[in-house]
Amino acid sequence: MFAVIKAGGKQYRVAADDVITVDRIEAEAGASVSFPVLMLGGETITVGAPLVEGASVTGEVVEQAPGDKVIAFKKRRRQNSRRKRGFRADLTVVRITSIAAGA
Repeated sequence: MFAVIKAGGKQYRVAADDVITVDRIEAEAGASVSFPVLMLGGETITVGAPLVEGASVTGEVVEQAPGDKVIAFKKRRRQNSRRKRGFRADLTVVRITSIAAGA
């Protein structure tokens, strides 16, 4: 069984025991979090409008970690003009523990 969940404005296809990296969630390592379910798949497919009623996906926060550094570099040729900026997103690593289909 798999599910499509929404976290941080993005959608993720997950199954039990998957480890995913999502945008930062305010929770300590070891805490349990739940996600809204957009679609359930398996033997039969259930699509929500917009969410599947009674379905839930729970996960355990593994760690809070910074993402890879993204560098934005702009240069205008022959004008001695350049700009360099770096950015590291705050990410949360989550292990999916269970997918409940509900009623």
